[in-house]
Amino acid sequence: MKRDLERIEIAGEHEARERSWAVVRAAFAEREPHAPRRSWKPVAAIVFALVIAAGFLSPPGRAVLDNVREAVGVEKAQPALFSLPAPGRLLVIADSGAWVVDADGSKRRLGSYREASWSPFGRFVAASRRNELVALTPGGEVRWTLARPDVRFPRWGGTKTDTRIAYLSRGALRVVGGDGRGDRLLDRLAAGQAPAWQPGEGHRLAYARRDGTVRVLDADTGAVLDRDATRSLVDAAPTVSPDGRWRVVAWADADQLVFTRLGRPRQIRAVSNVSAQFRSRSFPTISGWCCAP
Repeated sequence: MKRDLERIEIAGEHEARERSWAVVRAAFAEREPHAPRRSWKPVAAIVFALVIAAGFLSPPGRAVLDNVREAVGVEKAQPALFSLPAPGRLLVIADSGAWVVDADGSKRRLGSYREASWSPFGRFVAASRRNELVALTPGGEVRWTLARPDVRFPRWGGTKTDTRIAYLSRGALRVVGGDGRGDRLLDRLAAGQAPAWQPGEGHRLAYARRDGTVRVLDADTGAVLDRDATRSLVDAAPTVSPDGRWRVVAWADADQLVFTRLGRPRQIRAVSNVSAQFRSRSFPTISGWCCAP
């Protein structure tokens, strides 16, 4: 019924749309030009004009407003990250460093690390500085360090008792034991992209090479298990809560974190002012949602 009604052409509707657009276009053309900056005020002014115009329009006009509203963020978002909608802890990377966010919303800055990832069961964090790989606790206590040039994309994988950390150093793929021992080179021609540990037995590692191919290695022996793997093995999946019930998406343009419940009933929770909460000039990134302590 709703769709049928929306398809009905109301007398004078087209002319009303044309007049409304002319008013908005003229108002936009007359505004004084200024240097671009991070602000929604110009958008808000246009939205206000559209609101006035949409009062005379049918459902298609209201659909325009819905699209504009969605483009600038989720309405009725919380002003701060008061809590997580599911158990576990978020690992967040900002200009100010790496942060751990507990389920109750409390935050702890781990230090000035540019990248980080959880260990398989959330007991530790692998983090990187420019020339150092660091293993530390979620409370910020450093367990060990390894000096290597230009460390990037540390990723911790394995079982509860037998783990490995894969990382890049000057573009080369390397691996080291979870205790900081046995560091060695796996491939000098890795691309500048985070490797990914594959589930299952053993230490299977997928990574991209500079020639555009994707390989899967046995990280213990260095044996190539697949020379033409699919790109999806190393591409990120959305960050999902440990219980599998919620997904979080970082929305940089709106400076929001958006939590969506998977399954029924459908729920959306959004948090605004994310950059300021992590003392970051640029929008932070989420590096994982791991196990409850």
